[in-house]
Amino acid sequence: MYKHWVHEGGIATPLIAHWPAAMPDDAKGGISHSVGHLIDVMPTILEATGAGYPTRYDGREVLPLEGESLLPVVRGDLSWGRTKTVFWEHEGNRAVRSPGDGRWKLVRKFPGEWELYDMHADRTELSDLTVDRPEQADEMAAAYDEWAARCGVLPWEEIRPQRRQGR
Repeated sequence: MYKHWVHEGGIATPLIAHWPAAMPDDAKGGISHSVGHLIDVMPTILEATGAGYPTRYDGREVLPLEGESLLPVVRGDLSWGRTKTVFWEHEGNRAVRSPGDGRWKLVRKFPGEWELYDMHADRTELSDLTVDRPEQADEMAAAYDEWAARCGVLPWEEIRPQRRQGR
């Protein structure tokens, strides 16, 4: 898949960090296969700078950060694993990546069904395991629904432009 989708072909991108003062010599040039996401950039910057994150702005509550600091990886912990699940939604395409080593990924290409992949054994997402591991898929789909409700992610079916007949 390509950039429109949330399958690996559309989202897998390396992050290259250069911060010699923060990196021990044995970590320089190292490669981590830890799962990171754009949502991790703000927590990383906040931790690195010691800055706080607001809980209220202009009289309204601010949603908490969804990401996690990648500073442990920058500082040389190349085996770092996330503690939080990662969620995506882009034009109805949805994905969930398990915490820890990110082994499991649930993905849905709009308007299709959920697909489950073992990212350690099948990084190219060719073998859908939803039939073999229905409990895993159901658990991750339920987590997605909770995240979407908490963050105000609207179902694409409700917000996409309606197509007119004959156009």
